[in-house]
Amino acid sequence: MVGPVKLVIAVRRDLDMGKGKIAAQVAHASVSCALTAQRTDKKIFKEWISGGQKKIVIKVDGEDQLRQLIGMAREQGIITEPINDAGFTQVFPGTLTCAGIGPAEESVLEPLTGKYPLL
Repeated sequence: MVGPVKLVIAVRRDLDMGKGKIAAQVAHASVSCALTAQRTDKKIFKEWISGGQKKIVIKVDGEDQLRQLIGMAREQGIITEPINDAGFTQVFPGTLTCAGIGPAEESVLEPLTGKYPLL
């Protein structure tokens, strides 16, 4: 058995996306991470599903900070799914809007994401 498991979604606050747009981007990240976990780490996926699919949404200042967070998560082998928008509404095509990190054990995610404020 693993410890408590959660999924963190980091959203850029410099893009001035509307609430609905943010919700859609967070949903994209959540689904992408869940599908990746289901395929690549069934134990973590099952723990996350059975534990209520805990999700935390944090905000980062901009693209550089988000890319740095993505890089650090990947270096640690944590499932990481960057979301690049299609650009049909509020942002330009290909804009990196957010990233899902996990699901993973909270003890692994906390040192990486715990310093960022909640959205």
